[in-house]
Amino acid sequence: CTLEVLNKTTHCILVFCLLQIQEAFAKGLLKPGMNVLMNKPKKLVNNTEGMKQCLADLRKDLPWVERLDMTNLPAEDIISKAEGKAPTPTTGDVNADDDFQREMYFYRQAQATVLAALPLLNKHSIATKRPEDYFAEMAKSDQHMQKIRKKLISKQLILEKSEKAKKLREQRKFGKKVQVEVIQKRQKEKKAMMNAVKKYQKGMTDKLDFLEGDQKSGKDSSQGSKKAPNKKGLNAKRKFKDQKFGFGGKKSGKKWNTKESYNDVSSFRAKMAHAKGGKGGKKGKGGKQNKRPGKSVRKKMKARS
Repeated sequence: CTLEVLNKTTHCILVFCLLQIQEAFAKGLLKPGMNVLMNKPKKLVNNTEGMKQCLADLRKDLPWVERLDMTNLPAEDIISKAEGKAPTPTTGDVNADDDFQREMYFYRQAQATVLAALPLLNKHSIATKRPEDYFAEMAKSDQHMQKIRKKLISKQLILEKSEKAKKLREQRKFGKKVQVEVIQKRQKEKKAMMNAVKKYQKGMTDKLDFLEGDQKSGKDSSQGSKKAPNKKGLNAKRKFKDQKFGFGGKKSGKKWNTKESYNDVSSFRAKMAHAKGGKGGKKGKGGKQNKRPGKSVRKKMKARS
């Protein structure tokens, strides 16, 4: 409650001050240049005696084993001295702006500290090497590491599943490709067999090798389909069709008369021309051709027979 009262009081004072400033500005009492900020120089205090007193209060008379403090100069740069190069300064005369020189000074100082501290540590029976069976304490708990392990295992399983699915997709694509190749091969064999059958029907060959099917390789079947026609000649059916229909070429105007065919009357038969024989059929009395019986009569004749 006291804090709330103080806050409200402070707020009221600020509001009152702002109102007073606004009234003074409206009356012209405030003008530019009246209020000027003055930067006063900071007063530096170097209380040497006080700092020494504080250091004396903090200092305790403890053995070196409890303090482990070392104050020494940098070690001598033996390598630079052997190579004839300019050695690194061993005193405090180091250019602070030279980064390489400054860092080398720190390195040599740490090296000298190690060389001086190791004998002291061995003298006080303090081990300086970690034993072989030493296990450092983990920064994270076992439960946290178990969570990380489970997460890593789950990620590995997800990657394995994705790789397995990818391989299955590739196998399916390969299987489809093989299936298409098999279908194309079968279609090709079927086409070659049909061509061989047609050639056999036309009398161009008398061999029945195409009936063996898959026993022969596609190469043999293709070579068999390219063989020349049979040397024995064509059969009667093929000869008749070739004589009737020809071997292709121009079809239109094939039956047109020519001067030679018009004058050739050797195939003329009077009996055939005047229906006195041949396919004209038998004629009855009066010279008339017998008519075909009707449908019902033909049925009765079939029934009697």
